Amino acid sequence: MSGTLTRTDTLTHSSPIEACPSRDGDPLAINVTIRQDPLSVTLDGSAIFAIAVLLILSIHALDPTTVASIIGLATVVVFIHNDYQNYLKLGPGGTPATFPGYIRINWLKLWACRDPFNPLPADPDVQPAAGILRKKPLPYRCGLRPRVVGIAPQRQVDQFGSRECYLALRRILENHGSNNSEEVGVGTSCFEKHGLGLFARYPFNKTCQGEICHVHNSDYSMHLNLHPDDVKEVIEKGWGQRHPLTSQCLLKMPVPKQFTMVYAPRTMDELKIVCQIIEAAGWWVSAKEMKLDMTDM
Repeated sequence: MSGTLTRTDTLTHSSPIEACPSRDGDPLAINVTIRQDPLSVTLDGSAIFAIAVLLILSIHALDPTTVASIIGLATVVVFIHNDYQNYLKLGPGGTPATFPGYIRINWLKLWACRDPFNPLPADPDVQPAAGILRKKPLPYRCGLRPRVVGIAPQRQVDQFGSRECYLALRRILENHGSNNSEEVGVGTSCFEKHGLGLFARYPFNKTCQGEICHVHNSDYSMHLNLHPDDVKEVIEKGWGQRHPLTSQCLLKMPVPKQFTMVYAPRTMDELKIVCQIIEAAGWWVSAKEMKLDMTDM
C-alpha cells in the first residue's frame, strides 16, 4: 500500500451539506492516524558497496542456487515484515494483533470475496422475504468511495468521518439501548471485541450474540448485518461494501454472509442515512421495525 494517510477534520470533497455540529462537552476525544506504508528499501552509497561485495564473495564461495535462495528468502522476509507492520497499524479488531493472528488473516484471505461490490446472490429461502429499504430507498452517497483495506480488522484509510458525527452516533445508539432495554442492548462488539455494539435481545436471524451493528472508534466506519436486498441497496448507492469474508465457499467463515461495511458519516445528512441503514440492520436481525431517535444529533 502506498502513501501516508492522516485523519483530518476536512471533508475530501466540497459539499453544501451541513457538517455535524461540534460539542465541546463530549467526553471522547479520539485522534487516530491509520497508515499503510509502502514496501521500500533505501540504500546509501556504503550500503550499496557492502551489498555488492557480499554478492561477489557469495558467488565465488557458494553455488548460484544457494545465492539465489538466500536473495529470495531475504526478499520474502522483508515483504512479510512490512505487511505485518501494516496489519498492526490497522489497530485493534476481531483478530489478535499478533503474528499468529496475522497468519490466520492471510489464510482467510485466500478464501476472501474478490469483488466486495458484487451484491449477494438472491436467496429464495431467506426470511424476511424482502429488504426494508425498498420502502424508502437510499440517496446516492456524494463523491468517490473511500479506500478500504484489511479483513479483520477492516478499515477505511481515507475520507475519515467527522468525530462529532461519530460521537452523535454513539449517543443515538446508547439512548436507543436505554430507552428500549427490553428489546435491545448496547455493549462491546461481539465480532470486533472492541467498539460500541448494538444487540437484539431476541434475534430472529442468527448473528454473534444478536449483534445488529458496531462502530469503529478508529476510522468511525461500522459493520452491520443486513437483508441481502438491503446489502444490494447499500452497495449500489455507494454507502458501503461487503466484508471480504462473506464469500460463498465451503470454508466456514467467522462472520455471516450478510455482514456489511458502511462508510463513516462525514456530515449531518450522511449520519441520518447511516441511521436509516442501522434501522434496516435492526429489522433484519430482529424481524421487527426499529426506529432510532435522532433528535439528539
